Amino acid sequence: MSGTDLTHQSAQQHPIRLYLKVWGLLFVLSTLSYLVDYFHLQGMLRWSLILLFMVLKAGLIAAIFMHMRWERLALVYTIFLPPLVLLVLVGLMASEASYISALRTWFFSLPGG
Repeated sequence: MSGTDLTHQSAQQHPIRLYLKVWGLLFVLSTLSYLVDYFHLQGMLRWSLILLFMVLKAGLIAAIFMHMRWERLALVYTIFLPPLVLLVLVGLMASEASYISALRTWFFSLPGG
């Protein structure tokens, strides 16, 4: 084995402590997510916290267990940018649909409409 093979091989080894820390953090985030329901939080606070914990857990899983943290930036962009763009487009369509719905409700509630 040459020196570069040993360097490449050791670069792929991740300490078990890292994985245990991530598992612990995932457990804490899941517990916090369940506590949102346990304390009967309602409205935007509830959904904001649930989505925040969900995104944090998904980010940890992708970064560590899918090894995205150690990949080239181009590959990370290739994997994560298209779903992000789709989410932005869905958000734009939802806001337009809300606007159109409100406009139609207003228009059809006019006298003679």
